[in-house]
This record gives sequence, C-alpha cells and structure tokens, in this order.
Amino acid sequence: MPRVLLLLPTTTYRTPDFLDAARRLGVDVTVASDEPSTLEALNPAGLLALDFRDPEGAARSAIEFSRVHPIAAVVGVDEETAVVAAAISKALGLPSNSPEAAAAARDKAALRRLLDAAGVPSPPSRLFPLDGGPEGPSRAVRYPCVLKPTFLAASRGVIRADDRESFRTAWNRIAAILEEPDVARKGGAAAREILVEDYVPGAEVALEGLLTEGRLEVLAIFDKPDPLEGPFFEETIYVTPSRLPETVLARIRSVTAAGCRALGLSDGPVHAELRVGGEGPSLIELAARSIGGLCSRTLKFGAGISLEELILRHALKLDRDPPPRDGRAAGVMMIPIPRAGRLERVRGRERSKAIEDVEDVVITAHPGQMLVPLPEGSRYLGFIFSRAATRERAEEALREAHAELVFDVR
Repeated sequence: MPRVLLLLPTTTYRTPDFLDAARRLGVDVTVASDEPSTLEALNPAGLLALDFRDPEGAARSAIEFSRVHPIAAVVGVDEETAVVAAAISKALGLPSNSPEAAAAARDKAALRRLLDAAGVPSPPSRLFPLDGGPEGPSRAVRYPCVLKPTFLAASRGVIRADDRESFRTAWNRIAAILEEPDVARKGGAAAREILVEDYVPGAEVALEGLLTEGRLEVLAIFDKPDPLEGPFFEETIYVTPSRLPETVLARIRSVTAAGCRALGLSDGPVHAELRVGGEGPSLIELAARSIGGLCSRTLKFGAGISLEELILRHALKLDRDPPPRDGRAAGVMMIPIPRAGRLERVRGRERSKAIEDVEDVVITAHPGQMLVPLPEGSRYLGFIFSRAATRERAEEALREAHAELVFDVR
C-alpha cells in the first residue's frame, strides 16, 4: 500500500480524524511528530521524530527514512507543519506547494506584501518593530486599525484599536504575548514585529478549498453570523452554505484564487478568511492548510467522505476531482471561554447533545485545565456540530445547544 507521512504536532486536535481517514483508505501511515516517542524503536515504520522548526533538516531525515520506507505523499495537518510538508515533498519530488509559498502564507506581513503587489483586494498594512514602542506607530496609522503578530494563529494577539490610547494598550498586550518564551522561540525574528492593518468593516466569511496544479476547487464557503468587530476577534459560529448571493460568492472565489496565485500556492488545501464590505470581498487571511480545530467535521463529501480523507486522496492523486459536498446545511460552534480561571466541570452536555439537529458536542478542555481567553489564549472549550435542512436551523440548533452548557470556572 502507498505510505503517507502525516505531520502531526503534539498539540493538534486533528490526529484522530486523519488517522481514521487513513484507515478508511487502507493506506500505510507514518506519523511524524515534533517530539520523540519512546515507542519509535518498536515501530520504526510508523513513527518518526522531526524538528518542525527546521524544514531543511526535517527533509533530510525524511529522505533517509524513505530509502527504507518509500513515501508516496506528505500531509501537514495545520499551520505549524505546512512549510515542513512542502520542504519534504520538494526533497522527495512529490507534488506540493513550494516551501517559499507555504512560508509566505504563514507570514502575515509577507502575505500582505504579495497580495498588494498583485493587486488582490486586501487591507493596507504597515509593519513596525516591537522595540520602537507604540508612540511613533500610533501617530502613523489610520483608525480604526487592527494590530496583530505576524505568525500566530486562531486570532491570538489580534486586537482592534480606535484611537491612540487603545492602540498603545493593544500594542502592550501583544508585546507581552510575544515575550512569552514559547512564543518568542516559535517566532524568532518575527516575534519582534507587530503588523498594523486598516480595519475592514463588513461580514466575514471563510472559504475552504483544494488546489490542483494551481486550479482552486472551492469545497465550502462559511458564513460567520456573529459580528466580528473587535476589540478581539473570537470566532464562534460557522455555517454553510453561505447566505450571500451568487454574485458575491463568485467574487469571493475569484479573490481567493487570485490570492493563491499571488503567493504561488499550487497544490493542497487552503483556508481563506475574507471580509465582504461595500467595495466587495477583501482577503484577510490565506493559509496553506485546511480549516482548524475540529471544524472539518462539518464537511462531508460523496458517500460520507470526511475532509481529512479528501485531503489524503488528493495527496495520493486518487481523485481527479473531489466528490460534491453533502447538500444539507451544516454548522459548528467553537465554544468560547467565558472567563479566565481553572475549569472545574462542564454541566449539560447530554441535554445539549439531545437538541434536534445537533450531531455532536465535543468538550476538548478538561477539568483542572487553566483557561485563557483571547487575545492571550488560542484554544476553545470544545465544539458543537449541527446538520439541518436549512442554514437557519443549523445555526439555531448550535445556539440552543450552547445555551444548555454550563461551565464552572474558578
């Protein structure tokens, strides 16, 4: 059977879904992690330790491994592994994005430069050194604006400022995040910079797609019905299909495809975030990965094929075109953290799951865990999934299910 090298960080939510998809396909899997496993010696074909912060070194290790266990495809499951997956695929001569394109998608400042150079609608931005402090930048930008680190995901450290005072407050909060030891190690030189963008008003949508030789196949467009106006940008509900008219959806697809070309992305999953205002769609984020967390469980294709299985089939070149998405409306709620503290228990899960049109309620936080809300935090309490005849009912079911949950936080 063909062998897939799955790059799975120890912190990812997505390990079970990708491994289940591989079992359904009947392919051999090698799990590459960023931490060595004590079981690696007992299962040398199934486990491999790679340094995800060193793409070239990881590629050399993968080449050595493939001499004994040939690799047919490499799949990075999230933001952290996209560049490493591209470097390994290039070294093995497998179809993939270039490492440079994957790196540009991960670097928000590089993303802005490339989109601007290509004329792709995107918010104007400026990059400032952290060491210079907030005073000069606070005078140089337009308000309202959005401050953000260039390399963190899940809206961590993303803050809106409406005037110089709120700009200084946002700057100092982001600086504190960037000075955390694990963040500073992860970001390197990028942890000494803050990107400031013009705030783009309007509804926000997310696009899930798959690239084949530069051609974008749109798998789904999600509405985000809760307003995302700041000062923080915690995502809660995604619902598909979108309520937007087809003329707007066509423009969203077009802008995203243009963004992929601007970055040089050509193969594999993409996840885009766009704002739709009076001047049309504006590309906010474009990542060389699929949707994060457990949100992929909203999407089913053909005869019950998951997004993870679709990605593996694509990487192995088993399908020329992906099967159509399940025609029913679907939604997911990323359960927000109500306040900082230690989680003691969760009540009401069974009542929540019993709500009509709710498929599942998954609590990923565990009792005793310290909860950190945005903008300092980056994780959720869990996920609620719905599937219904209409998008309106899919959204309503999520809200009803969430209302049944009680989180005891001390």
